[in-house]
Amino acid sequence: MTALNVMVILALLATIVALGWGIGSMAHGGVYDVKHSHQFMEARLGFQALAIILIMIALIVSML
Repeated sequence: MTALNVMVILALLATIVALGWGIGSMAHGGVYDVKHSHQFMEARLGFQALAIILIMIALIVSML
């Protein structure tokens, strides 16, 4: 397994964790959700974008 594959897997896992925390926060509601819901969404979007970019790089590298 290459370093690029490991980075893709870690980015995907980070996306799942951020999504889970966001859903958990939304399920509990309250002040914590109001304060942190945007942060969880931005973290998920960032990790998701990173994962997509890494997957695209991996595809380009595999074609070379």
